[in-house]
Amino acid sequence: MGAYIAKRVMLSFATLLAVLFILFMLMDLMPGSPFNDEKQTPEQIARSIALYGLDKPWPARFGRYALNMLTGNFGVSYVISKNIPVTDLLKTRFAVSARIGLQAVALGASLGVLLGVASAIRHNTLLDRACALVSVIGISIPSYVFALTLSYAAGFKLGWFPLLYQPKQAIASSVLPTVALSLGPMASLARFSRAEMLDAMDSDYIQLAKSKGVHGPRLIASHMLRNAMIPIVTVLAPLVVGLMTGSLVIEKIFSVPGIGSLLITAIQSNDYNVAITLSFIYCAMYIGFMLIVDILYGVIDPRIRLVKEAGFHD
Repeated sequence: MGAYIAKRVMLSFATLLAVLFILFMLMDLMPGSPFNDEKQTPEQIARSIALYGLDKPWPARFGRYALNMLTGNFGVSYVISKNIPVTDLLKTRFAVSARIGLQAVALGASLGVLLGVASAIRHNTLLDRACALVSVIGISIPSYVFALTLSYAAGFKLGWFPLLYQPKQAIASSVLPTVALSLGPMASLARFSRAEMLDAMDSDYIQLAKSKGVHGPRLIASHMLRNAMIPIVTVLAPLVVGLMTGSLVIEKIFSVPGIGSLLITAIQSNDYNVAITLSFIYCAMYIGFMLIVDILYGVIDPRIRLVKEAGFHD
């Protein structure tokens, strides 16, 4: 197990370095400049470029850039909040996006797996058709349509929750965005859970377990669901990252001060440090969650770990 984890960690770190290089080159080749202000003279622009070390050769800049990013020094904002550390801009915004995203993942994943399991167990029944209808609706309807419907019905008409995000009512204000974001993951996981559970139910090891007297919840939890978890975990990992890093549309509808809207603002204003930092955080989280998924593969199904460890030693 140790060799398997070590290999996955090394691959993840190498991938992160490659991502850093790509982000650096994109920033370096991007047209325009954060200092393109009509009020500034060419001499003032050149002085600003030199002040932030952007006039040095690219190998030197990349070395400093990679070291700073890996140690959590993301520099300062050039435009949005001039000379304010990027970490200060992200503190409150990232916390809001991550909290709403995690709530949406927890709600969507739990409901999706429950719907998928119930649909598979009651295959070709009215419950199965109802669960399939919910999944189709969840996949077909864009999240912003569902968000506008929730905002009108539960926020405007019924007045149960605030229409717009209120920092003083953080819990109540996060309910509608959470529900709107959870619809897509719930539908996707319901479909995958149902398909994998149906495959597991028809397998030989389930028939063997039944012949040994294993039935009911124990059969579902210990045998069917465990063997169906690998594809479910694979689908869930990118969903977690996507929701935690914020949804621009949902944040706009509910005026959520998250990092989704900050990213768009940074791109529009050529605030390189903010845009690249958010991109780096997204990539690092994605790589980190996929590393966790790889490790969970070995925990859920030891055969995967043994095969990959054998390949590693070879």
